[in-house]
Amino acid sequence: MFTKRKKAILLAATAFSVTSTLAFAQDAQTQAELDALRARVEALEASSAGPANGDFRLGNTSLDIYGYIKADFFYDFDFDQGDTAFVNVIGEPSTATSGTFGSTVRQSRIGLRTSTPSVLGDIGGQLELDLFASNGTAELRLRHANITIGDNWLIGQYWTNFQPLDTYPTSVEFNGPVGIAFARQPQIRYTNSFGANTEFSVSLEENVSGSNSNDPVLTAAAEYNDGTYVARISGLYGKAETSDGATEVDQWGVTLSGSVRPWEGGLFQVNYVTGQAIGPYLIGLGNAIVNGQANDVDGYTIELRQDLGEKWNVGIAYGKEDYDLATNSFSDGTGSLNFTELETIHVNAFYQATDSLTLSAEYIYGERNDATTGDTFDGSRVQVAAQLNF
Repeated sequence: MFTKRKKAILLAATAFSVTSTLAFAQDAQTQAELDALRARVEALEASSAGPANGDFRLGNTSLDIYGYIKADFFYDFDFDQGDTAFVNVIGEPSTATSGTFGSTVRQSRIGLRTSTPSVLGDIGGQLELDLFASNGTAELRLRHANITIGDNWLIGQYWTNFQPLDTYPTSVEFNGPVGIAFARQPQIRYTNSFGANTEFSVSLEENVSGSNSNDPVLTAAAEYNDGTYVARISGLYGKAETSDGATEVDQWGVTLSGSVRPWEGGLFQVNYVTGQAIGPYLIGLGNAIVNGQANDVDGYTIELRQDLGEKWNVGIAYGKEDYDLATNSFSDGTGSLNFTELETIHVNAFYQATDSLTLSAEYIYGERNDATTGDTFDGSRVQVAAQLNF
């Protein structure tokens, strides 16, 4: 780059000298030579200025590195919920506490996006990792790994098409409220639009692990989004099995989502999900099958947010999941309680200290029942965080 810059400067100096000497020359050939010289200087300068898009360029491929470093600190008052505020464990004697302090950096992540022009349109790539690979320690885990072809095709791992990304509630802790789908799955997805503000998508996806099925899942979604109003519907159909393969049931779900920005800086949004054997797709991770029967579930989230000036954003979100059949507190079935209802409330505030640094705080209240005794248990958490985007 230094050599190109040096050549550009030398050429620029030469062009200036020639221009000064021949200021009154009217010869067409000389003028043409000067124009060619200026064009060469501009080309050299442009080639040393870096890629037009992305942080780097390799040939005709642009590369963009993105992500953030996030440090979370939390205090559980009643039950130790772990670093992802897993409300299912509230009430379990093994998690009871008179107060537990914890911290984590596992939400930190790094990603790479690429874009290469082609006759098929821009070919994009995404690879993103976070630190949630193991139980409690920070080790790399794959989040996204996909290829996009033009504006229509996505091949690889990404958020399930069943999940309403544009109306997902905002939280400081990792999961957010119960009552909503949350999964990243390998898939082949096709997306197209009805117009400027409406698009539809269909996908063939791998099922989530809790469904214990090797059969693919079919999803479809349609969304309207004009920046003020969002309306979305998505559907899912697949199969779920017991872990021993003895029982197989139909798995289906529908999600309805909407949001509105009713006034300056305000946001109100809701999500509703209903279905059969789709518990493994939801935050609460209810069992898909219980005692040989498909487990029906209804869930929803409601969120209200407001900007306060240019630096602050505050919000409150409520979530609930209601199952027909009970699920054990722990995925391995070793818990002493079994839930059919989960509820959460998140109250949070975000302060934009700089363009890249965000400070945040959150109060979380969680409640669950025990289907066997009819008792209910609740727990609270306070969490603060600092996040540096890059």
